[in-house]
Amino acid sequence: MWRVVSAKHQSCYCMVFASQLQIPTLSKCCSGVRLYSATSDEREYLHRSIVPTYHFQKSLPRLPIPKLEKTCERYLKAQLPLLSSAEYANTETIVKGFLQGDGTVLHEELVAKDKNNKHTSYISDLWFDMYLKDRSPVVITHNPFMVFNNDPKPEYNNQLLRATNMVVSSARFMKTLNKEILEPEVFHLNPAKSDNEKFRKFVRFLPQAISWYGAYWYKAFPLDMSQYKRLFNSTRIPRKSKDELYTDETARHLVVLRKGNFYIFDVLDSNGNIYPAEDIMSHIKYILEDSAPIPEYPVGVMTTENRDVWADVRTNLVNSGNEHLLKLIDGAMFALALDDKHLTDPNDISRSFLHSDGINRWFDKCFQLLMSDDGVACVNFEHSWGDGVAVLRYFREVFKDSTEKPQVHPTTKPSDANSSQRVQRLEFKLDGATKEAIKQAKTKFDKKTASLDLQHLEYQTFTRKKCKQQKLSPDSVLQLAIQLAYFRQTGKTVGTYESCSTAAFKHGRTETVRPCTVATKRMCDLIFNSKTPPTVEELQQGLKNCSEMHQQLTREAAMGKGFDRHLFALRHLAEDSGKALDLFEDPAYKKLNHIILSTSTLSDPSVLIGGFGAVVPDGYGIGYAVEDGRLGFNITNYPPATDINDFLKCCEHSLDDIYDIFNGRVPSKRS
Repeated sequence: MWRVVSAKHQSCYCMVFASQLQIPTLSKCCSGVRLYSATSDEREYLHRSIVPTYHFQKSLPRLPIPKLEKTCERYLKAQLPLLSSAEYANTETIVKGFLQGDGTVLHEELVAKDKNNKHTSYISDLWFDMYLKDRSPVVITHNPFMVFNNDPKPEYNNQLLRATNMVVSSARFMKTLNKEILEPEVFHLNPAKSDNEKFRKFVRFLPQAISWYGAYWYKAFPLDMSQYKRLFNSTRIPRKSKDELYTDETARHLVVLRKGNFYIFDVLDSNGNIYPAEDIMSHIKYILEDSAPIPEYPVGVMTTENRDVWADVRTNLVNSGNEHLLKLIDGAMFALALDDKHLTDPNDISRSFLHSDGINRWFDKCFQLLMSDDGVACVNFEHSWGDGVAVLRYFREVFKDSTEKPQVHPTTKPSDANSSQRVQRLEFKLDGATKEAIKQAKTKFDKKTASLDLQHLEYQTFTRKKCKQQKLSPDSVLQLAIQLAYFRQTGKTVGTYESCSTAAFKHGRTETVRPCTVATKRMCDLIFNSKTPPTVEELQQGLKNCSEMHQQLTREAAMGKGFDRHLFALRHLAEDSGKALDLFEDPAYKKLNHIILSTSTLSDPSVLIGGFGAVVPDGYGIGYAVEDGRLGFNITNYPPATDINDFLKCCEHSLDDIYDIFNGRVPSKRS
């Protein structure tokens, strides 16, 4: 349920401080870059920032721990639209007892612990542990995917061409990052004032210990970039009870998957320079033309398994003489997976890039660059090391660089790079136990993916522009549509999750926005439960109330003033001391955190489609887009507990209802 940080959530960073500055409107986030004039630099790097990449890290503000009273207040507000009067009264009593007793003791312990760990945030280690100790498979539920828009030049949407260009652009990004000349992530509240050369020259000469304050003086807000260090050359290694994050900063090679086989070749030479693009093209062509069949026992399937099961099998692989092969995969820059399928249908695209058949994948890798036979490209990334801020930056930069400055073209010929010698196919030694484990893993994975349903909706009756014209938050409109859809389908309100990045703080991770509010519940009642038809004025005011409340919740979350992470940390402290507290045993707490509607917005000009799996058997995984030209939902579920086709129709009807209200009409109660 912890999703990729979206463009919308990046725009929320400004809210961290905008409320303190009392600035009601927000400008877009800009990462200005300057291309260096030297030819060698232009070949090796995306750009050369005059401000070092991690210049602001030391002086980033620390993630605040909310006041316990405010956390309890926000928690109760989130419960209000979900509980009956009797249930709410009981939960309110439990919360009061928590606030007056154990909660205060735990809060003081958390504050003291935070003061002794000023190098990080109070949530960081707990959040890493949450992922790394989870024994469930990473695929579907945890690993999200984002699909690139096609290259604007159709002739470049060729698997060999696009893979080569994206590998070169990825290497350029990696080198720019490693040399620490990648432009720092900075939110410019007033780009005209700060997104310029004068600002950069000013902050570059400030000591790192005070650099953030200099940016703040310009009303520019640097963001945490600590997660970037795991973006390349990293993988999640299965271990018993708790997995390990591994990074090999010295590795210069790429791992390529083709028909379940693994190949490696160096992308950088011994001096750290990128090999000629024609050489890389030659190596990829060699792999595409290799006649090796799909292995009878494809090792990549093991990354779809339970983590303890996979840990045992990996140990056996190491003991069977495969340790050096695993290290080559673990330390590779990233994984490039080349598929055979043509992909045109959105549902086929989603299935292929969310899970596929598990054979031509290594889901433990920091990220996988996946590419269909017809050049549709995607990033699927492992989630424990980060929340998507770094991935989305990589995604945008590589899309821009590979489409605007392609290194190979339709007329480019692969070089005579002796690929048969420079490309190595990895040959695993498998004993009987490992073969049986792979066979069982494939059977389980096939059963799991067969149980998953997935559907996509494109909606164009109104778009982001219409929401803005109504002076409403586009994100709040889509979240309201989701609430209306579920209420239309079931007559219920349920626990809903929307992630919001707290990257404005040192080692910030995410906070939860709870989109099911008293305002959205009121709209559901007005449309579906009113004994007399509501007036247009009531409904339009209801839309405004939903938008204002959602924006407030998003602002609080981005400022580190939500309640979920605070309670999460307190619950772990209680568990560590062996305490079973009424608050965390309350059925209402468990119900709130049984995420029926897990949502994330994936709106960005470079993103075609994105998504993730439902996080509970009776829920929906809802990726949605809010753009100037379209609205869209990409939804997953596990039937028969839920009906995705009916839910999708309800989403469309809800958007129609909202459109009616925009245009001064009372919605009809569509079935």
